[in-house]
Amino acid sequence: MKITAIRATPVRIPRPAKFTSNLGTHAASENAVVEIETDEGLVGIGESSSIWDRKGSGCADDINGLLAGLLIGKDPLQIRILTDLMDAHLDRAQPAKAGIEMALWDLLGKSVDAPVYQLLGGLVRDKVELSRSLSMGTVDEVLAQAEVLVADGYRTLKMKVGRNPASDAANLEALRARFPDLKLRVDANMGWRNPKEAVRHIHDLETHNIELVEQPLHPSDMEGLRFVREHVEVPIMADESVWTPEDAMACARAGAADVFNIYVAEAGGIGPAARIFGIADAARLTCIIGSMPEFGTGTSAQAHLAFAMPNIGYGSDVNGIVYHEDDVVDHSLQIEDGYLLPPTGPGLGVRLDPERLARYRMD
Repeated sequence: MKITAIRATPVRIPRPAKFTSNLGTHAASENAVVEIETDEGLVGIGESSSIWDRKGSGCADDINGLLAGLLIGKDPLQIRILTDLMDAHLDRAQPAKAGIEMALWDLLGKSVDAPVYQLLGGLVRDKVELSRSLSMGTVDEVLAQAEVLVADGYRTLKMKVGRNPASDAANLEALRARFPDLKLRVDANMGWRNPKEAVRHIHDLETHNIELVEQPLHPSDMEGLRFVREHVEVPIMADESVWTPEDAMACARAGAADVFNIYVAEAGGIGPAARIFGIADAARLTCIIGSMPEFGTGTSAQAHLAFAMPNIGYGSDVNGIVYHEDDVVDHSLQIEDGYLLPPTGPGLGVRLDPERLARYRMD
C-alpha cells in the first residue's frame, strides 16, 4: 500500500456557549481535518487540534505545504518510520503531525478490520470516567454550569483559576457547598507568576478538598513546579509541561509532577502519547487524557488510547465532542452517565461527512 494524497482542511465549528479560561475566551474551535488516500482505495481520517496561535489554519499549512510532500509514495502502515520522518523535518508543530499520525492509525485499523485500541494492546477497561471543564464566570454562572453537568452524570468537574484569587475562592467555596461529594480539580493554565505565589493560592484552595491542581506555572519551570509540589498537599498535574515524550522524561526526572495530563494532539499522535504513558508508568506516575477540545476524529483517537492505557488514575477529558454544536464526522462514541464507552468499528471508528465539511471549512 502507498500514500497517494494527503489533504488538510481547516474547519471552524461554533461552541454552544463561549468558554473562558486564563488563556482567553473562545466561541468556536478551529481545527484541521486530515485525509490520507492510498492506492488501494482506503482513506484514513485524522484531526489536528490546537487552541494555540496557529490553530487549524496553521496546522493545515504545515501539512499541505511540507508534510504531505514528505510522505506521498510511502507505506502508510510504517507509522513509526513516518512519524520519525516528520519529526526530522519539522520541529515541534505537534498538532499538525498528530493529525497525520492518527490518520495513519485509522488506515492501519481499516486495513486489518480492527479498532485502534486493539492494535495498541487491547481493552484494559470497559468504560472511562469523564471530567468536564467549567467556564470562568460569576458564582451563579459557575453553579448553573455545574448543576447541568452533575445532572448529566458527571462526577468530576474542573474549575479554571488563575485570574482573580477572590473569584477563584468564592466559586470553589460555592461549588463545594452545593456538591459536597463531587470531585473538584482546578486548572491555572500557567496563570501564577512564580512558585511562592502558586503555593499561596493553592493553600487557599486546598481547604475546599480539591482533587488536583493543573499546570500552576510556566511549562519550562521544572524547578518551580517541583517547589510547588513539595510545598502543597494536593497532587500537581503537568499539562503544557509534558507535550512530548522528551518533555515527559524531563518532568519525571525533575520530580515536577504527580500526574501527567496527556494529549494526542500535543504529543504528536497516538504513538508518542502512548510513549508518554510508558514513561509515566516507569516513573510510578498516573495519568489522565486531556482535551483541546477536539471534534469527533480527535476525540476518537483519544478514546482508543484511553481504553488501551492501564495507568489512568482520574477522570479524563475524552469528550471534546460535547463542547461543539456540530461535527464534520459521524463517530461511534457514546457517553452514558458520565462515562465514555469503547468506540466501535475498524480504525478510529469515524466517517467523514462531506456536506458538513463543506459547511464549516475555512479555506
